[in-house]
Amino acid sequence: MSASGIIVVDKPAGVTSHQVVGRLRRLLGTRKVGHAGTLDPMATGVLILGVNRATRLLGHLALHDKRYLATIRLGASSNTDDADGEVTLVADASGLDGETIEAAVEPLRGRIRQVPSSVSAIKVKGQRAYDLVRRGVDVELKAREVEVTRFDILSARPGDGMLDLDIDVECSSGTYIRALARDLGIALGVGGHLTALRRTRIGRYDLSMAAALGDEAPKLMSMAEAARLSFPCVELDAAEASDVRFGRRLARLVPGDVTGVLAPDGELLALYRPAGEGSRPAAVLV
Repeated sequence: MSASGIIVVDKPAGVTSHQVVGRLRRLLGTRKVGHAGTLDPMATGVLILGVNRATRLLGHLALHDKRYLATIRLGASSNTDDADGEVTLVADASGLDGETIEAAVEPLRGRIRQVPSSVSAIKVKGQRAYDLVRRGVDVELKAREVEVTRFDILSARPGDGMLDLDIDVECSSGTYIRALARDLGIALGVGGHLTALRRTRIGRYDLSMAAALGDEAPKLMSMAEAARLSFPCVELDAAEASDVRFGRRLARLVPGDVTGVLAPDGELLALYRPAGEGSRPAAVLV
């Protein structure tokens, strides 16, 4: 099997996350490529991809907190909560003042209950919500708890009955920025939807690490380096490393709920989590 590792791509607008996967499969000559944290076609920014054995890391990487720069357009709503959907005028928003907007934003900060957008990738009876919506099925998703640690208004640009807000958001995994746009528009009574979205960070992976999607394969980050960026890590002795290769429990207690365990030569062998007075494997990577 060819090399395994992580690639961070700056996804361009107009392509799906799956199309990025397809491009890398061709460039790297392997079918075993996946991504963590889907970005919509209109969105740009940090997309983490795993190659070969590193695909087993992706479910854990996707759970990290994220940061976005985005633009919310007040004055109109959309059936997809973004500019790719059917946009409907609601009410003139151009005269909204900063104090009124800030009062509406405040309840959207902290731990909140958020109903995901109906065109999300959440599964409903085994099918993606967005597939059901596209077939004309009414989808009602349940609210879920998310955390928004930052929701800052950077600028406001009025025009032609609309008001565009440039925002900076930091949030937990599972938070929908489109839903924040929708809910802010509802709170203000003028409608709202997302017109631009750029993910600038997932955990400690940011745009400074991201490669442009071109005609050459980006450089792979080693699995060990990815683990050190993402989790606490411990180095094992030879006997422990042998146990890990067979998926056995470890007598030692690892420090984090997900911990990278490294062989004496620095190779990432697995992810372990605490279990009683010892530890058990969460994902064996060798």
